[in-house]
Amino acid sequence: MSKENYLHKIKELPEITKQFGGLVIMIIIVISSFAILNNIFGEGDELVAKMKIEEERIAQARKLDKLISSLPSGILVSFDGTDHFRLTDEVYEKVCNATKLIPQRAIMGANFLNFRAHELYTMNGNKISETFVKWDSDKNKCFAGFVVSGKNVGVDETITVSGEALSFLSTGIDTRVYFIKNF
Repeated sequence: MSKENYLHKIKELPEITKQFGGLVIMIIIVISSFAILNNIFGEGDELVAKMKIEEERIAQARKLDKLISSLPSGILVSFDGTDHFRLTDEVYEKVCNATKLIPQRAIMGANFLNFRAHELYTMNGNKISETFVKWDSDKNKCFAGFVVSGKNVGVDETITVSGEALSFLSTGIDTRVYFIKNF
């Protein structure tokens, strides 16, 4: 009997009050649903952390792009005694960190000093498994290298050739390792 009494009282309320009550109930249901879904699929903090890391990476890339565009085109060296543009120690480190490309010329020059690497390189159709350019903060030098593998031609051998990146080539768009000293 009391249920019928409450339903009768609700039916007697003005239409605007019924609509407002329905709106409030709908908002509570939507907010509760999102709260429940957030608890179930709670990747929000992880997603925000990933976005911050990506934003930092983009900001760093912009700084490096600005640095690269400010360098003169041509060969950049880290030592005295040449007519090429000499990098300061600070800029040398930044250029090293900005460089990701090792062209064929630098690879072939370093390969000639390691006969087995040169042999694997030519047997494998001049394919490189991996290249790397990294700054060694202990030695304050830039090191570059590459990995050749014979797995594609049936030889189970992998050789890493690395050495100091003595010079870079600036194209105005990017920088590339120009010479690797690996002896």
